[in-house]
Amino acid sequence: MKVLLAGAGGQLGLELQGSRPDGVELTALTSRQLDVRDEAAVSAAVAKAGPTVIINAAAYTAVDRAESEPEAAFAVNAEGAAHLAGAARAAGAYYLQVSTDFVFDGEKSRPYLPTDQTNPLGVYGASKLAGERQAQETGPAEMAIVRTAWLYAACGNNFVRTMLRLMAERKSLSVVTDQVGTPTWARGLAAAIWQMCRLRPAGIWHWTDAGVASWYDFAVAIQEEGLARGLLTREIPILPISTEAYPTPARRPAYSVLDKSATWAALEMPPPHWRVSLRRMLDEYHT
Repeated sequence: MKVLLAGAGGQLGLELQGSRPDGVELTALTSRQLDVRDEAAVSAAVAKAGPTVIINAAAYTAVDRAESEPEAAFAVNAEGAAHLAGAARAAGAYYLQVSTDFVFDGEKSRPYLPTDQTNPLGVYGASKLAGERQAQETGPAEMAIVRTAWLYAACGNNFVRTMLRLMAERKSLSVVTDQVGTPTWARGLAAAIWQMCRLRPAGIWHWTDAGVASWYDFAVAIQEEGLARGLLTREIPILPISTEAYPTPARRPAYSVLDKSATWAALEMPPPHWRVSLRRMLDEYHT
């Protein structure tokens, strides 16, 4: 299997590189090495690598900044996806694109199926949904979109690393309690993506760890596990607040739990509970 990975410098891209299966020849390109907004550069990179699989982990992920930079978000998340998917089709390669729970509005009270109606609340979600649609229009028949949520890793910008830093710096924290989803370790998603590359399923799939949490629940767990590992030296109060009490430029879904049952069955990969994954990541973070 010859794989071209776009977005290799992000937290998922790094986990994909670190978990590369035996027998996979991987060309991993960061955003500096491959600007997915440049269609000619994408075509040239694909022609040089000669991949049988293309993974698009490149993304504009600054949710709040996207509200004031819609052109930048759509250039990467939509046009970039079209360029990579089109190049995959021309090369006869399997194409896999990473998307997000933010394509939904969070109005449901049950986990979202891949077939559920999309309705993004902000620019980031709209740009990722546009990327899904452009990839479907320009990409090969052998193509999968995998939506995930609340991604974190030991590197990069994510909620876990931010909480550990703030818990060490501040005397207390206030965290939103009325937004519910599923924290997901990027390594678990990487393992699922490699399995998808092997099995080559088509269509839209959902993948996160198991279980649900609010951001407040997640923060409480991070503090507990951080204290247990000596990553934090003191406990601070964590106060649950409403979304209204913490206004942000971008609206976020109140409920963005994804239904992963079909994916878990198809890949034969039942995931761990999110709390188990958090412990495993922090064990490595500690060492």
